[in-house]
Amino acid sequence: MPKRRPIEPEADEPALSVPPTLTAAALFVEYAPFAWRVLRRLGVAEGDADDVCQEVFVAVHRRLPEFEGRSSPRTWLYGICLRVASDYRKRTRAMREVAHANMPDRAVDAHQEDDLALREARALLDRLLDTLDDDQRAVFVLYELEELPMSEVATAVGCPLQTAYSRLHAARRAVDVALRRLHASEAFHG
Repeated sequence: MPKRRPIEPEADEPALSVPPTLTAAALFVEYAPFAWRVLRRLGVAEGDADDVCQEVFVAVHRRLPEFEGRSSPRTWLYGICLRVASDYRKRTRAMREVAHANMPDRAVDAHQEDDLALREARALLDRLLDTLDDDQRAVFVLYELEELPMSEVATAVGCPLQTAYSRLHAARRAVDVALRRLHASEAFHG
């Protein structure tokens, strides 16, 4: 009996690279909280994070057929978040809205002190992250905050592994300097 050859796609028929179970809806369910956190740390304002996160998953839906599986879905999604957050920051810089450095304090019940401390810590982190350039910020967020392995970080940002380590080192130095300046300023004014 002759051996059967496996069926191969025709030359002009693209091979499917996306697993059939990998859908935009499944990615949203699994990675929406991750995308939201990443967007916030990439400079998206908290009030805009839901809408920008939605933009990310519209892009995911549109680009899913292009996903080749060379990286993890999380790394691929981060690359989309990076581009969408960059576009967001460019749009918001072009707006004529005047931002105020210090917003009025909200009234908070005494039992919500922990929540207030957490919000203040997040605001401080956002200010520190704003001191980094986009490349340093991306590596710092993925490695230090999202705790991805450096090999995935390098893949997500599209640079060699050693460059990713170099960016992380520079980002750590910049965050340290910004934090020292902030503490010195508070000590001087406080």
